[in-house]
Amino acid sequence: MKKVTIYTTNTCAYCAMVKKYLDGKGVKYNVVNLDEQPEKQAEVYAKSGALTVPITLVEKEDSTEEVVVGFNLPRLASVVA
Repeated sequence: MKKVTIYTTNTCAYCAMVKKYLDGKGVKYNVVNLDEQPEKQAEVYAKSGALTVPITLVEKEDSTEEVVVGFNLPRLASVVA
């Protein structure tokens, strides 16, 4: 089973869109709110190279990770499928 984590902030509209998409697909995910956990910013930057949100991190069964920056629906659909 894939482990999905979404890095968000309180004011991010695209973050809500990613969550709505995943909810519609029945995909379970964890949320890391960077406003509430600012220490996680360095962690997500190291994985994504981006300072924006949403960042969706998908850990596959073989422990490799796929990173989706922003609300990139085609990429998101391909990594959570």
